[in-house]
Amino acid sequence: MKLIPKSLLPNKDYYLPLLKQLETLFQEMDRTYTKVADQYGFRCNGCIDNCCLTRFYHHTLLEYLYLKEAMDKFVPDRLQMVREQAMKSSRQMEEADRTGRSVRVMCPLNQAGRCITYRHRPMICRLHGIPHELHRPDGRIIKNPGCDAFFDQCRNSGKSDYIPFDRTPFYRQMVMLENELRQHARAIGKIKLTIAQMLVMIVDEIHIPKPYRQDQ
Repeated sequence: MKLIPKSLLPNKDYYLPLLKQLETLFQEMDRTYTKVADQYGFRCNGCIDNCCLTRFYHHTLLEYLYLKEAMDKFVPDRLQMVREQAMKSSRQMEEADRTGRSVRVMCPLNQAGRCITYRHRPMICRLHGIPHELHRPDGRIIKNPGCDAFFDQCRNSGKSDYIPFDRTPFYRQMVMLENELRQHARAIGKIKLTIAQMLVMIVDEIHIPKPYRQDQ
């Protein structure tokens, strides 16, 4: 499966400015998240319920291209290592779905407890953890209480009273950038991919030269 139209990849002059805007948006997300997390006294230092073990789905071509920018800088043997791990992770999730089991699989980009593309990590990886709200177009407000690590830290410290953190403006800006990209790219329909699935597709787009490539 090819996620990116062939006409888009050579035309970086068009989509690189959009990725720059995405980078600026991500920086604003990080600043806002850190400000609220600091008010709680929350620090994400790794935990048993590691969010890198959570199966998040990602929905934008923009984030795919942004992650690809990081992967483009990897040497072939590292690309092959990531692809192999991503294939293994995907197979584990597919088998769990087939048998109806619940499974937690480490993100292929987590190496020795650290994200090897941390700067280029997707939106949900940046915003997960602290309590937040989302304002739907129909007027409903959806609130999420935060992750278990947040409760373990902040309930004990007495700082668990909700501090407003509205994700809506970030989502809206992401949608605007994604729509602008898709109007030009004529991309495929809706995207719903795990990081592992994205990585296999990205590495295949990059084309690992022999003798590094080992087909799975």
